Amino acid sequence: MDDDEVPDVIEPFTLGPTWKRGADGKFLLPEYTLGWHALAWTATYLQHYAGKPWRYTPEQARLTLWWYAMDPVTNRFLWRDGVVQRLKGWGKDPVVGSWGAFEFVGPCRFAEVADEGNEWGVPPGQPLGQQHPAAWVQMAAVSQDQTRNTMTLFPGLFTKRALQEFRIDLGKEIIYADKGRARIEAVTSSPRALEGGRPTATYPNETHHWLESNSGHEMAAVIERNATKSADGASRTLAITNAFEPGEDSVAERTRDAYEAAEAGRAADTGLFYDSLEAPPEAKLTEAWIEPTLKAVRGDSTWLDIGRLKASILDVRNPPSRSRRFWYNQIAAAEDAWLARYEWDACKREDLALADGDEIVMFFDGSKSDDATGLVACRMSDGLVSALGVWQKPVNWPSPDTAGYVPYQVPREDVDGVVTNAFGRFKVLAFYADPGSGKDDDGEMYWDTYLDRWGQTFGKKLTLRAVSAGPKAHAVRWDMRDRRNQETFTDAVKRTHEDVLQRNLVHDGHKVLRTHVINARRRTNAWGITIGKEHRESARKIDLAVCMIGARMLRRLVLNSPKNQKRSTVRGKGRVVVLR
Repeated sequence: MDDDEVPDVIEPFTLGPTWKRGADGKFLLPEYTLGWHALAWTATYLQHYAGKPWRYTPEQARLTLWWYAMDPVTNRFLWRDGVVQRLKGWGKDPVVGSWGAFEFVGPCRFAEVADEGNEWGVPPGQPLGQQHPAAWVQMAAVSQDQTRNTMTLFPGLFTKRALQEFRIDLGKEIIYADKGRARIEAVTSSPRALEGGRPTATYPNETHHWLESNSGHEMAAVIERNATKSADGASRTLAITNAFEPGEDSVAERTRDAYEAAEAGRAADTGLFYDSLEAPPEAKLTEAWIEPTLKAVRGDSTWLDIGRLKASILDVRNPPSRSRRFWYNQIAAAEDAWLARYEWDACKREDLALADGDEIVMFFDGSKSDDATGLVACRMSDGLVSALGVWQKPVNWPSPDTAGYVPYQVPREDVDGVVTNAFGRFKVLAFYADPGSGKDDDGEMYWDTYLDRWGQTFGKKLTLRAVSAGPKAHAVRWDMRDRRNQETFTDAVKRTHEDVLQRNLVHDGHKVLRTHVINARRRTNAWGITIGKEHRESARKIDLAVCMIGARMLRRLVLNSPKNQKRSTVRGKGRVVVLR
């Protein structure tokens, strides 16, 4: 699509239940939620700065309903902590302020199930709440300026009725109610000072600024521990953030990584609520795209001046990465990132999938324990890349100091089964396998026995052999430590990068493959730009990205091979196009 070709309707990229729709096209709402009581209470006791009764936008109301969703059997909240990520100016502070007020003196804990004709107008069968007897609400940040945005809202947020009925004593940093039994406070002190508290609700502010250097990570850990040990098990934290700067290792970045790891099945689902409204991957920073994209990304926050935002984006003094973060709410890319998330996501095709009998090529990257082991296929007909398997140490694997500790090793038999199954399902034209550097207990290369078996079993079926002649001739063994192979792979990195940017590559959206691609960093070698981890000891794996690049490389090699050209001519498929 050209820069000036904008879709008639721009669909934003969304995360979270707030954006899910039913078969009728309407937004889905939770079946059982204290949010109905929250909507009614805030409309009664809170006000906008102009003195008008508090009203959420439809988007904010859905967000409230979902954040307060409960299990109808246990009457406990579904989510233990959460994140709301929006563009600047959306109104995160006022919304969090209203929830903080509800937790402060509102009916924020389950009391009973509503019946017909209840005074709050809550639908029958939905939960009604009661006030917490000792509410302790914290507005947390790593600087005083960050908490000030929310704390300064409260004097104008409560109505006169609320101030009188709950005996609220407004203060600049601590607000009390009911003669001190309830309080809201701004916390920016050291993590050690926070340790041991028992807040009933905590709202970390602007977690994209919470870094190791300003004790943000330690503060986040203390807040999580304090919430976990709450007496009623209902203390929760909800963070608000803009899109983070990748590579800074902020709390916001770690949280998004944890959410995506759970979504990909690489980590346990611990009840993390994540809600985000972002520009679609294909959105460009051109004049034709900016206005319709901003209208899609702002959601219901119609008060945002699209013209001013557009001028800021077009201002050449503002880096594109900053505009994408602040106004498109997109997570751009680290300075040395190989690809940005939105660039890879723009190539996703959910309607495509490998089918039995497809002609494919496969690339395997082996390891023993530390790195991941991966297998990726690329379909010959359209270049679709699809991960067939990935094996890496589970995040909850015991540490070495655990009693009875057993080091993790990639299960070779499982990998062998996946490889064998692939040869049974598809017509594999080429299969390169990098053995890695790990050794088994006998001092032999960890994967050599399997590579030899695969070569002997499947080698005759392959159009292309990994090493065709010489003492190291092998049907599948392709050692990436070989300098000639490094040069070939470096060229493949360049070509694959170009294919992604030009939308000439398609993938099926495999979540772990996406993570590994995002983790990949640009690295320079003797032949140009290749990829590597952010640093040698990094836990952020890139092995499936290596396999993906290798599979694309193999497709190109097969298409250009004499055997394939002869095969194509015999089949009468027309002229041969050589990929250079």
